[in-house]
Amino acid sequence: MSAAISVSFLTTPSLQQRPFSLLPPCNLRSPFSVRFRTSNGRHLIPPRASNDNNEPQQLTETTPSAVPSNSSTMITVQNEDSLDSTLFLIRARNRIGLLQVITRAFKILGLTIERATVELEGEYFVKSFFVTDSDGKKVEDTESLERIKEALVDAIDGDGSVSGSGGVGLVSGRGVVVRKAGLGMESGERKAKVEKMFGFMDAFLKNDSFSLQKDILDHVEYTVARSRFIFDDFEAYQGLSYSVRDRLIERWHDTHRYFKKKDPKRLYFLSLEFLMGRSLSNSVINLGIRDQYADALNQLGFEFEVVAEQEGDAALGNGGLARLCACQMDSLATLDYPAWGYGLRYQYGLFRQIILDGFQLEEPDYWLNFGNPWEIERVHVSYPVKFYGTVEEEGIQGQTIKVWIPGETVEAVAYDNPIPGYGTRNAINLRLWAAKPSDQYDMESYNTGDYINAIMDRQKAETISNVLYPDDRSYQGKELRLKQHYFFVSASLQDIIRRFRDDHNNFDEFPEKVALQINDTHPSLAIAEVMRVLVDEEHLDWSRAWDITSRVFSFTTHTVHAEALEKIPVDLLGNLLPRHLQIIYEINYKFMEELKSMIGQDYDRLSRMSIVEEGAVKSIRMANLSIVCCQIVNGVSKVHLDLLKERVFKDFYELWPQKFQYKTNGVTQRRWVVVSNPNLSSLISKWLGTESWIRNVDLLAGLRQHVSDPDLQREWKMVKKVNKARLAEYIETLSGIKVSLDAMFDVQIKRIHEYKRQLLNILGIIHRYDCIKNMETSDRRKVVPRVCIIGGKAAPGYDIAKKIIKLCHVVAEKINNDADIGDLLKLVFIPDYNVSVAELVIPGSDLSQHLSTAGHEASGTGSMKFLMNGCLLLATADGAIVEIMEEVGADNMFLFGAKVNEVPALHEKGASLKAPLQFLRVVRMVRDGYFGFKDYFKSLCDTLEDGKDFYLLGYDFASYLEAQAAADRTFVDPEKWIHMSILSTAGSGKFSSDKTIEEYAKHTWGIEPCKCPF
Repeated sequence: MSAAISVSFLTTPSLQQRPFSLLPPCNLRSPFSVRFRTSNGRHLIPPRASNDNNEPQQLTETTPSAVPSNSSTMITVQNEDSLDSTLFLIRARNRIGLLQVITRAFKILGLTIERATVELEGEYFVKSFFVTDSDGKKVEDTESLERIKEALVDAIDGDGSVSGSGGVGLVSGRGVVVRKAGLGMESGERKAKVEKMFGFMDAFLKNDSFSLQKDILDHVEYTVARSRFIFDDFEAYQGLSYSVRDRLIERWHDTHRYFKKKDPKRLYFLSLEFLMGRSLSNSVINLGIRDQYADALNQLGFEFEVVAEQEGDAALGNGGLARLCACQMDSLATLDYPAWGYGLRYQYGLFRQIILDGFQLEEPDYWLNFGNPWEIERVHVSYPVKFYGTVEEEGIQGQTIKVWIPGETVEAVAYDNPIPGYGTRNAINLRLWAAKPSDQYDMESYNTGDYINAIMDRQKAETISNVLYPDDRSYQGKELRLKQHYFFVSASLQDIIRRFRDDHNNFDEFPEKVALQINDTHPSLAIAEVMRVLVDEEHLDWSRAWDITSRVFSFTTHTVHAEALEKIPVDLLGNLLPRHLQIIYEINYKFMEELKSMIGQDYDRLSRMSIVEEGAVKSIRMANLSIVCCQIVNGVSKVHLDLLKERVFKDFYELWPQKFQYKTNGVTQRRWVVVSNPNLSSLISKWLGTESWIRNVDLLAGLRQHVSDPDLQREWKMVKKVNKARLAEYIETLSGIKVSLDAMFDVQIKRIHEYKRQLLNILGIIHRYDCIKNMETSDRRKVVPRVCIIGGKAAPGYDIAKKIIKLCHVVAEKINNDADIGDLLKLVFIPDYNVSVAELVIPGSDLSQHLSTAGHEASGTGSMKFLMNGCLLLATADGAIVEIMEEVGADNMFLFGAKVNEVPALHEKGASLKAPLQFLRVVRMVRDGYFGFKDYFKSLCDTLEDGKDFYLLGYDFASYLEAQAAADRTFVDPEKWIHMSILSTAGSGKFSSDKTIEEYAKHTWGIEPCKCPF
């Protein structure tokens, strides 16, 4: 009679906790099938659980294998013709961690486990491993089989010491700490207590409503430690987020196991900024389970939208570069590329903007105060990062090598953030580093009773990753910023090289397996660091090391002016990183010698192209270092590339034209349409007859076929009105100002800077106000009502930008309280602008202004977000706007201002350049104190007069007013406006980050998709 067995097959969210987490490549979906022996000698095999099926699982029977019972460890081998691999049958007394010991032994022997089964027999395991050699073939050589068996027996009977003794060890000595199972237990205590957990691992988490509710409630009770019967919206958000993260981790582990098995060339994306925004909505949409979670929460008495609003923004970046990198990570995951992102885990990140009496104040953004459920702290993944010290010479094997003796060491601890792709099982990793004090120095201080210094050392170390872009106006600020840059570079490269060394021993293979992407010059110290590792630690000769280094790096610059390129004072670099300065000097010497042989004794050009800049402050030009080393130098738009070739890097382009390319920046339609504008997303899918555009953005062009359909126009207008209503409600909550939905919502939201010309916008608003104020009552009825919305942060030390913010507030106070104006004109400043605010403002905008002086914007991804959402653009022909004109048509935009090629000549005219009377009048209104604060705004007005108008506000003002008038005329023709709006969305496909990443992968990185199977 068969014994009745009741087995509850649970799931564990993280493979990191599994005893076999270090397995070599095997079946990712079911690495092990676990058999339970019944009383009649048969085995029960649990089938793989369905992802979305809540049916009870069935157990099937198989005939048992015969195994000896009188030996503690016995190994037999089968090489039958019917098998495509060699079967090792291992019978051993079970203990915690035994499976890990065996699989590590196979890995050390160079064998791959194709599949495996585990049979439970009381206190014994019978483990069947089907393995192949490095060529994917069976192991048939008798001598080799005997050696393998001996090694396995030694590993099993040797108490698991496959490499070294028990306890805590370092894998390859490179920072990944592995704590062996059973630590602190006597060998006799290592009984089979928990091996049944293998069976619990044999199913993916389910996504039916009941399972999701249970997971949320379990996390509320066991992770958040709140009662499942009484919890609020924020605690619901926490439980929900941990539940979603569990599902992310499943895909994340499977993806990286698959990458390890396939061993493709991998991209490592280095950026000091990742402006990720909120993760919840984006994650559930990419996982394809947003509706299921909404239903589950609804049954628990919560609304998904309300719960999602509890999440704060991850403040890991500032402006377009940071958001661009976040979009590119989303595209890399969606397009199945094998990639890692590396950045810093800022404790405070970008400041929080507070507006007090119209003045900007800065407060730390305590974004981590309530925890971050999306990150996984990897306390076992840490690397030492060295600073200061001296460089000494040592002789090794007849060679003289340089040895860096550091004066200070801190630890870099990893925090991992899974990034899911859309419509794929792939989930890649964003690894962020946090600085911690070195345990060695910490303990030395405590042991000697020097507690104060121990605490100070800890604070000093943690300061490195505290703040995004510390103020570098002082020497201490410059040193901290350089420390931050090197800390990030060193930790990332140690991790990258450790991963490469796991499977490869020859660094000549490094360029075939690794692509390193430098985003702007902040990570360019990575070049000197790779050379240091190859020459000083791996003992490669210089030529071989340089050949390897120059084939792995590519560089994307976002700069349009040579004056803005990063430079590091030599004294500072030599003090903090003495060996790196030596290496950079050597790189520059060899480059200069090569350059002389090519261009002769042209000392002016040699001086311009040198990595080392001589002058009052001797400095290292980090952009020159990047160009000399990197195989590709990328601009971020066609206009930007022209500027690089003709102005910024003209000398280098003439030397190496083949290095220079451009990849127009893009934004992800998943974040900026699907997440932020779900109503428009549904409408697009309805009229295209498919949701495939979410992954294949070229399909948006299909909207052109329906652009004149009155039904589409009516529905499009309704979606816009709903989004404007949301934005109007937000404005009223924020400022108390009620705005009319019939007004044109005119928006400019971006970092406050003179070249972005928010001041031009404000002066235009003053002109409109002045015109309305002086109109007859009958004429006011013809005025197109406007709600002007401005948002953005000024850098803490940028005085002019802060005065622009103050001017916006005093003008708003005057206009919004003028009874003569009423709803004809409103001005609103949105404080603390961030990604989440943008997700609300962009869908509700009618007109978006992009006013940069031509030749000053490298790309401008903000315009692309508005474009995708059907917002019309009022813009100069700068950055990516030129390419948007080609895709959408200039007739569907409102263009104004000087062209890029006209600006240099206009600058030469200086004071002789005359501004129109309308411009002089509105500047005079500000200067004369019409809006108050006369003395405060004097310096701001001085930047616009007497030949000081560098950004050409006066020259462009008349053209700007004409573009605004054209927008007014179009807005009163709703059918034409909607027609242009639909064409804007239809023409936005080129500006998806998916397109950008595909071009990088093909033309720069040389990587191929590596899609993890479902």
